[in-house]
Amino acid sequence: MSHDDDSFRGYDHRLMGRLMGYLTPYRAQVAFAVLVVLADSVVGLAGPYLTKEAIDNGIRHHDGVHLHYVAILYLAMLGIGVGLGYLHSQVMQRVGQSIMLDLRLALFRHLQRLPVSFFDKNPIGRVMTRVTNDVDTLNELFTAGMVSAVGDVFTVIGVVIAMVHLNAELLAVAFSVLPLIVIVTLVFRARVRRSFRDIRTRLARLNAYLNENLTGINTIQLLNREERNAEGFRERNAGHRDANLQAVFYHALFFPSMELVGAVAVSLIVWYGGRQVMWTGITLGTLVAFLQYTQRFFRPIADLSEKYNTLQQAMASSERVFELLDTPVAAGLEGRAPVIAASGANGAPHIAPRAAPTDAPVAPPGETQGAARLPASKGRIEFDGVGFAYDGEHRVVEGVTFTIEPGERVALVGPTGSGKSTLINLLLRFYEPQQGEIRVDGVPLRDWDPYELRRRIGVVPQDVFLFSGSIAGNVGLGLEPGDASRERIVRAARDAHADEFIERLPGGYDAQVRERGATFSAGQRQLLSFARALARDAGILVLDEATSAVDTRTESLIQRGLNELLRSRTSLVIAHRLSTILDADRVVVLHHGRVRETGTHAELLALRGIYARLYELSCLSGSGRMTGRKPVRSAMLERDGGVPETQVVDTRMHMD
Repeated sequence: MSHDDDSFRGYDHRLMGRLMGYLTPYRAQVAFAVLVVLADSVVGLAGPYLTKEAIDNGIRHHDGVHLHYVAILYLAMLGIGVGLGYLHSQVMQRVGQSIMLDLRLALFRHLQRLPVSFFDKNPIGRVMTRVTNDVDTLNELFTAGMVSAVGDVFTVIGVVIAMVHLNAELLAVAFSVLPLIVIVTLVFRARVRRSFRDIRTRLARLNAYLNENLTGINTIQLLNREERNAEGFRERNAGHRDANLQAVFYHALFFPSMELVGAVAVSLIVWYGGRQVMWTGITLGTLVAFLQYTQRFFRPIADLSEKYNTLQQAMASSERVFELLDTPVAAGLEGRAPVIAASGANGAPHIAPRAAPTDAPVAPPGETQGAARLPASKGRIEFDGVGFAYDGEHRVVEGVTFTIEPGERVALVGPTGSGKSTLINLLLRFYEPQQGEIRVDGVPLRDWDPYELRRRIGVVPQDVFLFSGSIAGNVGLGLEPGDASRERIVRAARDAHADEFIERLPGGYDAQVRERGATFSAGQRQLLSFARALARDAGILVLDEATSAVDTRTESLIQRGLNELLRSRTSLVIAHRLSTILDADRVVVLHHGRVRETGTHAELLALRGIYARLYELSCLSGSGRMTGRKPVRSAMLERDGGVPETQVVDTRMHMD
């Protein structure tokens, strides 16, 4: 997806074909709207003719009865026109709103299946512009564009036929101003195209800046950046305002210019037609009707010019929307919960109006389409020569090899930036390794259905995200609707020792959580995340600094509860406070993205290498002294990778 929303293109039959696919479920309503707008155009053409009848056969002959009937018929035509206009507006607005619902649902579901790397590269504000503003632009095309354009074209054709029937000479006089119409329209289109392109670009930048500032509001206030950031927002907001005012300026020039051209045509008709009334014998009613038809001719011409700009905007918006929908989904999710059904004519997608259709059967849990059913989870995890770079060039981890046996508790430690969290992201298939392979229960991750894989892994992240809703809803977030019983949620909260503060809340488990859990402390959010992971009862548990935000007392309570809970689970624990991993079966030490040491806590202390130095620093930062042993020589890790490789004694257990 481009970073600058500066694309603004003309008509593209391929994009229009795809857009028309979204009209397929509503073709009956659209056909009805076309009939209504055509009928409205016919009714509109009757007005000038009735005026001619009133003047020539009523007023001229002093026939009050005829004039009475013509007036009643004229009012009836006006009433019918109002009713037809109401019907057309209602039908197309409903169709447009339904298409917006389908498109936004398609975009939202597709966004949920995109790889995490997509959101690393695309600002959230820009993505939101796709789902909101671009879809709104397409709604304008469907509601006030296509069907109305059909009516405008039909009206122009009908007016020309009526004018030819009335007087061909007057028609030639009226058409003498057509070159002026062409010039005004071309100039307006060129100017407004650049203006709309500028509006889209500035709107996307405004949304991205707003989202970034609201997300980082704590940091902004902490660093007293309110005024400077407000100034940055003012500049972007003012730029968006100026771009809109420029568009308003061009519209303010265009429509009065078209009115002026129409007035010139009317004046020519009055001059030439008046002479015909006096000298050549055409009736006054004919002249008046011709003047009314002339006004009806220029109005749809101006509307068609405006609708062409709407079409251009819709083409640009549809290109961005389809670019997002065509972004490849995360590996393994290609066949899961697809949104777009079998393509229709011209490759147009079809979306059911109230359901998410599919173009392929959804794989049952635990199955990837085209793959055999995966074995029941035992919890064996293998990292085999894994290498990965976020940017594709600079490796964050390289050649990482170790195995976690079923039921084993392994701690992953290392300095900041050593690749610990990256390995977790790779295990969860948020990213795909560029080197080596990761296997769970002997099956390569690429053969796992990500949905089923993540069902078998409970994760307690360091940065906990709570959603708006209730406490119970957040704890049972990862459960299927039939599994999210209150007893299971309460038991998980009790095991995580989150029940103490939950029961003190007004409403208890039904207490409302505000956006991102803003009313809870970091420790409380972490306890809820613990309960969320335990509620899933997964066979593999991943703890990423899971107790970093809780106090010492709560941590000790959690540790006692976890000792029993982790006994039958494979667990991978990331910790900076090394005192929290003393009970680990094995410790894997990462440094500069490589495995440097592996062994038990006691073995690695005896090795007096990287782990011993990290442990010393951890103890010194926690209590100011080493406890239970003589301090290791105080030394910081060397920048070139810690201790030389020759000093690292390999104490690793057997790994496949």
